[in-house]
Amino acid sequence: MLLSEQAGQPAATKIQRPATLRESVIEAIQELIVSGQLKPGQHLVESELADLLGVSRQPVREALQQLSGEGWVDLHPGQGAFVHVPTVEEADQLLAVRALLETEAARLAALHAGEDGVKRLRDLCARGIAAVRADDVDAAVATNSELHALVTALSGNKVLAELTSQVARRVRWYHTPVARQRGMASWEEHTSLIDAIEAGDERRAAKVMREHTEHTRVSYMEQREKEPVQPAPKPVRRRRRTAG
Repeated sequence: MLLSEQAGQPAATKIQRPATLRESVIEAIQELIVSGQLKPGQHLVESELADLLGVSRQPVREALQQLSGEGWVDLHPGQGAFVHVPTVEEADQLLAVRALLETEAARLAALHAGEDGVKRLRDLCARGIAAVRADDVDAAVATNSELHALVTALSGNKVLAELTSQVARRVRWYHTPVARQRGMASWEEHTSLIDAIEAGDERRAAKVMREHTEHTRVSYMEQREKEPVQPAPKPVRRRRRTAG
């Protein structure tokens, strides 16, 4: 009889394993992309990334392969790897899904946040406002992500939180270029959201979040129209030599 089948035996807990080198490299490259240090369409040279991250080329090569499968990197035979250039359509679709998820999260947070949850939201909002005033875009973007993640956590819906986390990093990628443009207006909207959550007004919280996420989506689309991203070069087809 298996141990798990014996009556009275405690449920086994899985042992957490440390991240592999490849996983750490994947995380690092994703962060470089999301933060804008690696631009959409930029050529990714294995040796340069290896030197930057202090690793050999092998884990970088493996990381680029996996990131290609996840839509962060495009691999072009004969030319190498390039940071993926999001199409307007895929950005629009992802931001629309984000709006649906976070609108529901805000509604539920108004019902479940409690006094401590509201205080934590206010503290994050104060940090974000300070970052905007200091023109610290990186800090503002990071704090924005923390605040939205906390709203979702306060919803009390674990499935919703899991789904939201799956798109959160890509949302941050799209939000970073428009963070300065959104500026203080974004944090005024956060303040209104927190006011609604504190009041337990689920309808108003949902409305504010829906409008807030829509403003970010529109800002991103407007910027793409003004500053279109140059796509990575298309693969060059080599002609086969024929015997003469």
